[in-house]
Amino acid sequence: MRAAQKGDTEALDQLLRRHHDKVWGICRRLAGNDADALDATQEALIAVATRLNRFDGKSRFTTWLYRVTTNACLDELRRRARQPLVGLDAAFEPVDLSAPPVDGLVADRLLIDAALARLPEEFRVAVVLRDLLDLDYAEISEILDIPPGTVRSRIARGRGALATFLRPGNQTDLSERQNL
Repeated sequence: MRAAQKGDTEALDQLLRRHHDKVWGICRRLAGNDADALDATQEALIAVATRLNRFDGKSRFTTWLYRVTTNACLDELRRRARQPLVGLDAAFEPVDLSAPPVDGLVADRLLIDAALARLPEEFRVAVVLRDLLDLDYAEISEILDIPPGTVRSRIARGRGALATFLRPGNQTDLSERQNL
């Protein structure tokens, strides 16, 4: 990381490759689909590369990386939300979650991803950082720049909503958002 900060392009390439899968994992869970996650991952890695000189070492590098990734991914998703998609409605068909699953793990993953997509952004980000990355509350607090109590509240509310969404009978219409 220090060599990359000093302009060593090989070190930067190695740093980005080392953390690519984690960055993609965060973006995949926040974006809710592979296509948006790939674009968001690219934006996040560009942000890391261009802002590496801003990392001051006061926190762990991964904490800083997750914050940059989360912000870049959410910014990309907000940009997309403002841009109308013309003629793509027919290209995307909703997943029929009532059909018998080919593989239980795949079906579970689809249900969890669909339930995560239903969460408001503030809850989804906190839950992903805690449950996907296994970060502690202090790290999440630092990444999101919010108090630890707010982190706990968002995680609890997000998990509660996920439990509701994943309860049998609530899985058939995952396109409908519930007020939290």
